[in-house]
Amino acid sequence: MTHDAVIYDLDGTLVRLAVDWDAVASEVSTLLHDRNVDPGTRDLWEMLTLSSETGHRDAVEAAITDHERTGARSSDRLPLADGFPHSVPVGVCSLNAEEACRLALEVHDLDSYVGPVVGRDTVGSSKPDPEGLLAITDELGVDPDATVFVGDSESDATAAQRAGMAFEWASEFDQARYRA
Repeated sequence: MTHDAVIYDLDGTLVRLAVDWDAVASEVSTLLHDRNVDPGTRDLWEMLTLSSETGHRDAVEAAITDHERTGARSSDRLPLADGFPHSVPVGVCSLNAEEACRLALEVHDLDSYVGPVVGRDTVGSSKPDPEGLLAITDELGVDPDATVFVGDSESDATAAQRAGMAFEWASEFDQARYRA
């Protein structure tokens, strides 16, 4: 079955950002400690949530985004990135910052094949909330149930289900049916 649009996750699907996520988490933990917030044993994304709750989201977001921008510049192109152009509209929905997503797409000459890009900072919520996916289908003018989301995580699968769209694992996605 082909769909009217394809939305991709970015990191781990089209590219692999060159980011040491443990180092990012350590930096964010230090940043929060310096602001008298104890992150305890929270992981990076839980610390991002904590930063929102404690009024430090902008500083934490800036630290994470800086690493993602650097990682986008030296990211690796993954096999699915070689399957463009598509005969249907394409979007990207990622937990990475929109700016880093756009930079990675540009670095790998994919930006001309991708329409809407939604990062964690583009809409009011992040995956697995479906808001980003639905914003993309709205911008593309396609129905969610006629769209497939291609990703590499359970969060991606959950977001697709919540958005009412099909989901396919990046490792199993057959792009040949969408080639222009």
